[in-house]
Amino acid sequence: MKSALITGGAQGIGKGIVQRLRADGWRVALFDLDKEAVAEAKADDPGLLAAVVDVSDECAVRRGFEQLKDWLGDGGLDLLVSNAGIADPQNGPIENLSLHDWRRMLDSHVTGAFLVVRQGVPLLRKATGSIVLMSSIRALQSEPETEAYAASKGALLAMSHALAVSLGPDIRVNCILPGWIETAAYQKKENRSTPKHTEAEKAQHPVGRIGDPEDIAGLVAFLASDDAGFITGQRFVIDGGMAARLIYTD
Repeated sequence: MKSALITGGAQGIGKGIVQRLRADGWRVALFDLDKEAVAEAKADDPGLLAAVVDVSDECAVRRGFEQLKDWLGDGGLDLLVSNAGIADPQNGPIENLSLHDWRRMLDSHVTGAFLVVRQGVPLLRKATGSIVLMSSIRALQSEPETEAYAASKGALLAMSHALAVSLGPDIRVNCILPGWIETAAYQKKENRSTPKHTEAEKAQHPVGRIGDPEDIAGLVAFLASDDAGFITGQRFVIDGGMAARLIYTD
């Protein structure tokens, strides 16, 4: 049975990935900072290894991997998905952005990815596994006042192809760049809701709808499969075609 670690796996896109892999018969471990969401994940699926881990904290990541190694036994890790990170892209005017908030954003995404990949490589080599880094379409395009988030997602994109070159041929590394993915139904219970989107919002996407975590999870499952054995160092934009649409203002 294949095994995976998903960071930020108790809510949002990460939760969708966990659910897809579990449905496909994988053993899945997740790290997440939200204690309530982790407890709910354990209650919903006792077969998970679900641990409260701040991926930006080196000691916390080390402790999390000690649990993971015990859970894996003598086996390796087939898949690592680095998905954790602050979700809100807005930082306000750049002249008012504090160094603390800048670092907090980059640490949650980039430092977190570095720490879990560094710990995960020996386990991944053992299984000839693969890595997926979760970037964003915002690595390529931006709204105003999103510099910290854009920088962090751009760094993950660059890190992915550097890792692919460094870790091959034993470990494949790819990067996913989601667009608008609606995660309201994938939050912990107290924050869960049924989203409502206007027809205009849907029409912005050439596919005619907003994205769902299942759209991302499907690609993760493919990239972790033997069918993707010749794919590494690549970026995959999943945005319903929004980046392909040319828009002029009236």
